[in-house]
Amino acid sequence: MTNTYKIIPASLTDIPSLVKLVNSAYRGESSKKGWTTEADLLGGIRVNEKTLTSIFQKPSDIILKCCDADENIIGCVHLQPQHKKIYLGMLTVSPQLQTNGIGKLLLTASENYAKENNFGSIIMTVISIRKELIAWYERRGYVNTGKTKPFPNDPNFGIPKQELKFIVMEKKV
Repeated sequence: MTNTYKIIPASLTDIPSLVKLVNSAYRGESSKKGWTTEADLLGGIRVNEKTLTSIFQKPSDIILKCCDADENIIGCVHLQPQHKKIYLGMLTVSPQLQTNGIGKLLLTASENYAKENNFGSIIMTVISIRKELIAWYERRGYVNTGKTKPFPNDPNFGIPKQELKFIVMEKKV
């Protein structure tokens, strides 16, 4: 495995690749090849072209993509300003490449972006029963704020197979 990864802003032309990547990492059988699958918790898709198009139409939002040496998109993350903080969402790594440090690279790039753009901290929501994922973020300095949020009742985000809620995590940058 090569460590020649490049993290740069994604663009509208990347939407088909991003939809395929994100859905393969979060839902369905393909996601079970990685450790971050939500296939047992949610049905449906994680993202669609319409949702990604709306993100790209917001000048304040950015999606960073991680490309391999052959320019294939193998990871991404969505960053959305929220006052003095930046919201981190849709952190994705190709299921076949998880555990190779790509998630850490994207997280570090997100933290650097937040610092460079004068955000005081990064916030995120994580499904409360995703204990292994929460622990992964905690090892990287994110803390549970004690706040919770309801899971969206939106089939464009997934169809819950059980009752779900989010916890809010934060890291000062």
